[in-house]
Formats: sequence, structure tokens, C-alpha cells
Amino acid sequence: MLRSCPLWPCLQKEETFRTSGLEDSTPVADSCHVLEWKRMKQSIALILAFCVIASSASANLGANSEQIEDAYGTIVQRRLRDDGTVSVVYTKGRYLYMVTFANSRSVLESYTRTNGTDLSEKEITKFLKANSRAKWLPVNSGTERHFKTSDGSAEATYGILNGRPALTVRAVNLGRVLTDRVSCCRITRE
Repeated sequence: MLRSCPLWPCLQKEETFRTSGLEDSTPVADSCHVLEWKRMKQSIALILAFCVIASSASANLGANSEQIEDAYGTIVQRRLRDDGTVSVVYTKGRYLYMVTFANSRSVLESYTRTNGTDLSEKEITKFLKANSRAKWLPVNSGTERHFKTSDGSAEATYGILNGRPALTVRAVNLGRVLTDRVSCCRITRE
């Protein structure tokens, strides 16, 4: 017996069929069930693809150097600093991204426009949100604008950096832990 697929397949009742007088409770594998299964597989694949793209496209404090490079584009400059960290400048679109790595993890990031103009409030908010899921709170102090996260995991400053207006975000706990590791691993001669 052929039947048409209802508009809402999840509301349809399962059919049973008889074989040699015995009732089988297995649902009939008709085109509606196959279509439902295909849609579910496509949805799962789409969600997984979105998660992979989102995770690779977003880079922020604590991200490794590969994630940062994928998200921030072309390397303009790389420099080993005296404290054992690595400073890298990237360019992508209209932004320069200055990232400091300790143990291959981002501990400090600065964002500025390539043309040297101020970042808009929307851009500042976007960069802050990308670096912490916690709520960012403004902190009043001095001429620069300061922010900190409600959980105390990061802090940010908007001010002049290398002659350009820039937003600088720093991991508070992660930065200290990684800096301590770098310091404790130095070999000193006496």
C-alpha cells in the first residue's frame, strides 16, 4: 500500500504490518522515514561544519599560534622578546593584529586599524566579546579607557599604542601562569 508523506512526519503514527497472521511492530521503512533520516544527517553535518568553521575562525586569548594565524591572516613581523615570549604582527582586511605568545598560546592581543584611525564602539565591543564570554565592565581610570571581565580573567585598555589608537586585551590569570613558566625555566649562571 502506498501513502503520501504528511507535512509533519513526526506526528504520524507508526504503521505495523502483518506477516502470516503475526503482527510485526517494526515501523515500515517508507520514503517518509528515509527522508526524515536524511534531513537529520544533513542537519548534524551542517551543525558540525558550522562548529568547525566557527572554532577555526575565532581566535582570541589562549588560542594557539595556528588558530591565530588562520584567523588573523598574513604575518607582517615576528620577534623573539627578551622575556622568552614571541611577538607577532598580522594584517587582515583593515586591521593590524599584534599578538604576544607564551608557550605557543596567546596571552596579549592588540587591535588597530591599518589607516591609524580610531576603532568604533561596535569594533571595540566585537573584539572584547571575542576574547571572553564573561561580561566586560568599564573601569574608570586616567585618560585611557579600561575594561575588565566580570570573572577577572582578562583586562583591556583602549589608548595609543605605537602612535595608533589600539585596543589591547590581556589574559590576567593565563598571562601570569605562562609568564611564570617562562621565568622559572630560564637558565641563569652564577
